[in-house]
Formats: sequence, C-alpha cells, structure tokens
Amino acid sequence: MRPRLDDVEAEISYLTVRALRPRTVLELGAARGWSTTWLLRALRDNATAGGDGGVLHSYDLTDAAARHVPAALAGDRWRFTPGDARRRPLPADPGFVLLDAAHTARFARWYTTAILERLPPGAAVAVHDVYHHRRPGPVGEGAVVLGWLRRRGIGHLTASSAADPDTHDRLLGLKRKLRLAAPVHAAASRNPMLFFRTPGRGCSAAPVSGYGNLRRCPDEDRPGADPERTVPLPAAHRQW
Repeated sequence: MRPRLDDVEAEISYLTVRALRPRTVLELGAARGWSTTWLLRALRDNATAGGDGGVLHSYDLTDAAARHVPAALAGDRWRFTPGDARRRPLPADPGFVLLDAAHTARFARWYTTAILERLPPGAAVAVHDVYHHRRPGPVGEGAVVLGWLRRRGIGHLTASSAADPDTHDRLLGLKRKLRLAAPVHAAASRNPMLFFRTPGRGCSAAPVSGYGNLRRCPDEDRPGADPERTVPLPAAHRQW
C-alpha cells in the first residue's frame, strides 16, 4: 500500500480519534487506503477499549481503497462510497474529518461551506497538503482554509517540518523518549497536515506559539465522546 500520510501527521490523526472517540468519522480522499487504515485502527482500538468504536465514512473518485484495506480491519466499521463526495449524501455530525482530496480553492470553498460550517462543537478536522512550505501559496486550498479559520478566530496545529520545525522536532523528540522513533513510512517527513477543533460550549483559548488561540474543550463538548473512556494524549499533542 502506497503511503499518503507522513508518520507524525498519521499518528496525530490516530491519537485524535482515540482521544475524542467520535461515533462518526468522515474521510474525503481515501486513495489506496493508507489514511483509511490509520483511522480504522483507531476506531477498532476504541471498540477494544470498550463502548462503541464508531464508523468511518470514506469517499474517493476511485475504488482503490476498497481493494487495499484489509477486510478484517474494515469489518462493519467502514462505509466506502466511490464517486464525487459533492454529489453523494454525507454522514451527519462527524466528530473527526480528514480532508485529502482535490487540493483546489474551488473544492476548499465547497467543503468549508458544506462540511466545516455544519460540524458539531468540538469536532476535529485534519486538512492535508497545506504546509509543504513555510506558508501556503496565496491561492489554492491552503489559502481558503486558513482564511476561513482566521475569520472565525480558530487556531490550528501543524507538525510540518517546513512551517513549524520546533513542533516537529519536539514531537520527534517525544517519540524518541518513548522509544517509538522507528519510522513507519520513511520516504517522507514533511508532515504538511493542518489540524484544528471547532469551537464548543465552554471552550477556552489556549495560546500556542505561532498559532494564535487554539481551542481547548472539556470532555463533554467532544462529539460522541464518553468522558469516562478517553485516552490521555502526550503533552505535545494535548496543547491544542
């Protein structure tokens, strides 16, 4: 299976799903299923820890993911829909959304309106391929998403080695300390993904260097979360 996410951003996505325990996860851009397997493993591990593991709804123009994702992992927790997500029904109230499809301004304008505007309080979002460089270009998906966040006063996190090398290095140092530094996908280390949380009831602002005000929400604002069964995050990830 050809990887599409670098290690740190894949691990943050996995840990976020473990921590928030969403009942519904939405993925646009499954490709060959690399990110899909990370999300499905998080849902499987949530179910193993007790309670409802949740369901992943994936969309892609091709059906390559359906041929590559192991059937035992997919089980009854995966719903794959081939075709253009803009012309397909989407699940209501996802607690985690991963966006890695068409990286165009037009597509970003669609999903900021059709998906992001409708998310429940406290939902988490991951947008891939934003920070391949220190800043995204003035036009394109990254510019649309960052503008949408800025207008709403929502901060974000990235582990991009180009945009935030300090966070990137701190997370790699934490992995070494935990003896988890062996690479899963050694071919790339850019980690260009952007992460943020939608504001929720009782969210407070948590300032993080370089990213303004990140939203910190109590357990009861996590969509579909069981506050008695949350997974603690490492300090470097807990800050957003």
